[in-house]
Amino acid sequence: MSVAKIHFVDPVHHDFHRVLKKRVDSYFKEKNVSIKANGFMIFKTVFYLGTLIASYLTLVFGGFGAAINLSLFAIIGLFTAFIGVNICHDAIHGAYSHNKWINKTFSLFFNLAGASDYMWSIMHNIVHHTYTNIQGHDEDIELVPILRMSPHQEYKKIMRYQHIYAFILYGFTTISWVFIKDYKKFFQAQIGNYDNKHHPKKEYFYLFFYKIIYYILFIAIPLSVLNMAWWQTLIGFFILHFIEGFTLAIIFVLAHVVDGPEFPLPDENGVIASNWAIHQLRTTADFCRKSWLVSFICGGLNFQIEHHLFPKICHVHYPDLSEIVKSTAEEFDVPYHEQETFFGAVKSHIRLLKKLGRPDLVVVKA
Repeated sequence: MSVAKIHFVDPVHHDFHRVLKKRVDSYFKEKNVSIKANGFMIFKTVFYLGTLIASYLTLVFGGFGAAINLSLFAIIGLFTAFIGVNICHDAIHGAYSHNKWINKTFSLFFNLAGASDYMWSIMHNIVHHTYTNIQGHDEDIELVPILRMSPHQEYKKIMRYQHIYAFILYGFTTISWVFIKDYKKFFQAQIGNYDNKHHPKKEYFYLFFYKIIYYILFIAIPLSVLNMAWWQTLIGFFILHFIEGFTLAIIFVLAHVVDGPEFPLPDENGVIASNWAIHQLRTTADFCRKSWLVSFICGGLNFQIEHHLFPKICHVHYPDLSEIVKSTAEEFDVPYHEQETFFGAVKSHIRLLKKLGRPDLVVVKA
């Protein structure tokens, strides 16, 4: 993996970010509202956490048979994903509240997805948000060796079918977090440009502590108390994670691995010919900006452009901010990528996977 330092340089659009920030600041002053969570966000928090807790307690204490229990595993998986994108994602970014302890408390629920909130803050907040779609630096476009999500990745013959099998692999996303990825990345010396060798001592403890708690809650206790065979319980655990992983993966890939967003490479001096803010617009896409339901489900991550530009602003404000960002982008002749519908975004993702699976788009051969 490349570890060359990346620098963003763009003398043309140097005023864009300043003007945009000023307009966004003016929006909140004129509305006289906080950039953090509001009443609607609190409702979402209660709704998603309440549904997850109720589903888990019903699973453990309900005494139901295999059919109902497997359905409850599926619901738990779905709502775990919803909590991840609606609550924990904001909290880990510091966007939920001005109070760091409130943010930290809600961040810890991310461990209910089987993932480490600490490692997510490194791989997502620092690495992905800084080096979006840059090969060798953004690991979100390097999910597994047989998926090619950038034209600069190694090509393998099997990838001609990736637009078919990718959606199956997405379902294994959180299973990987639970058993492999967090441990591997925690002890990996370098993640892109990020020096990953020095963790606070307490994080060594928390990595294993929260994993053990998760294994007890979602493996040991169900195996001990559910009225079903052990192998049926493990199938339920797999169903939980397949739904959870697929939901999380599809929300994130529709923001970066679709038609429109670019995959820039730095020059020999590590320079990206764009300032950081412009880079975010060139490498990111929105979808379903007009859909209240999609925004409610996706935690505002259908507004990925706005999120990448203003990660410390709570996602409930993104629909209004998107109009400001889009108009400012048009004024400065900066691209603003978006898909009007969810299925349109999915089709765009499939088209790009097909293109990247063709040998004539090979940049690096196996």
